[in-house]
Amino acid sequence: MLHFVKRIIISALSAIVVALPIQASEQDAVSISENIQALHTPYDTLLDPVFASSDPASAEYTHLVNYTRAGDSAIWTGHYLAAEAFRYQMTRSPEALENALQALHGITSLLDITGTDLLARCLVPANSPYANAIRAEEAGHGIYDTTFDGQPYFWTGDTSRDQYSGVFFGLSAAYDLIDNTDARSQIQTDVSRMLDFLLRNNWNVRMPDGTISATFLGRPEQQLSFLQVGRHVNPAKYDLIYRMYRALLAAAVRLPIQADCADDHDNYFKFNLDYINLYNLIRLEYDSFHYRRVYLNAYSILRNTTQSHGNAHFNMIDRALQGANSSRDEETSELLELWLKRSRRDYYVDLRGIYPACGTEKACSPIPVDQRVNTDFLWQRSPFLLYGGGDGTIETAAIDYILPYWMARYYGVAAETSL
Repeated sequence: MLHFVKRIIISALSAIVVALPIQASEQDAVSISENIQALHTPYDTLLDPVFASSDPASAEYTHLVNYTRAGDSAIWTGHYLAAEAFRYQMTRSPEALENALQALHGITSLLDITGTDLLARCLVPANSPYANAIRAEEAGHGIYDTTFDGQPYFWTGDTSRDQYSGVFFGLSAAYDLIDNTDARSQIQTDVSRMLDFLLRNNWNVRMPDGTISATFLGRPEQQLSFLQVGRHVNPAKYDLIYRMYRALLAAAVRLPIQADCADDHDNYFKFNLDYINLYNLIRLEYDSFHYRRVYLNAYSILRNTTQSHGNAHFNMIDRALQGANSSRDEETSELLELWLKRSRRDYYVDLRGIYPACGTEKACSPIPVDQRVNTDFLWQRSPFLLYGGGDGTIETAAIDYILPYWMARYYGVAAETSL
């Protein structure tokens, strides 16, 4: 009962805070993490709650009726793990460590439950009160019933490259930032399991029935990024393999990046994958100036395409790879402050007629952060999108605030109490 009351209070406060012009601060980030724990991690991986009403004045506004967005649970659990790892490194908060370990346990469970070291999109207890609704929503991804930890569960397949990229991103950050022997050992094991699965299947994501849901063939930067993480956490096993792949594939890294950058609006999520994969590929290239330069040349194509998009997440990865830049770092501060003015609910947004359009759904210039379409992770959605959203009953986890905020703290952009 107390836990239920806490969830209602935290959700109500999150609805109030977005209307206030509060400067970005640690208090905001910690409050968001508390809300994630109360409402977004029912089974240790990230899900978004659905409430009975979109009206803040209604008693049903905080009545949780379902969970959604389970199909992207893996990728956002990886991003959440990274956020809490950066937080722990900067604060040594026991809560941050506990949250990170919970997310790590969730990722391990996504590997354990499939029985083949395939990464599942999500997992849900069969007796969950939300099980039927999640099953129905995720049916297109394939539902697999099994017994896990002695209890009936189901998991969803059709695993995409996105899910793997997000998990590798989170695991690599946590390995470097959390000085917990058991956690680092578990990360080494999880990375090895995923890499061995992909290598064993020739970089194809193979479901239990033999069908292939996704492939990393044709994505040399992603293959190299994953192997780069592998040799970082388990050099004895993967160093030679990475070097062999690097000699063969490094020159081709720029090709898929160029293809992605040919269109700066459609399928915008591709840019988040490009950034998080190049983040590891470049920052962990510690033994070859030549290859690091090759990777940075590919990264420059990506950065030149997106640097004017008003993206705090991309800005922080650029800070990590390129060092300080006063104008970019000041912009990051402003973008995070604007983020706090956004609603945490998925209310429909229609900006047609307000901003000049260069297409049926595309603005000619990036829309201000506080007015952009509501979504799961703001920084993977096009800043040009003029309309979209839902009915205001789904609450975002707000990882799109805490991840760039704690990275800003770690890389020296943010002070302890505020930006």
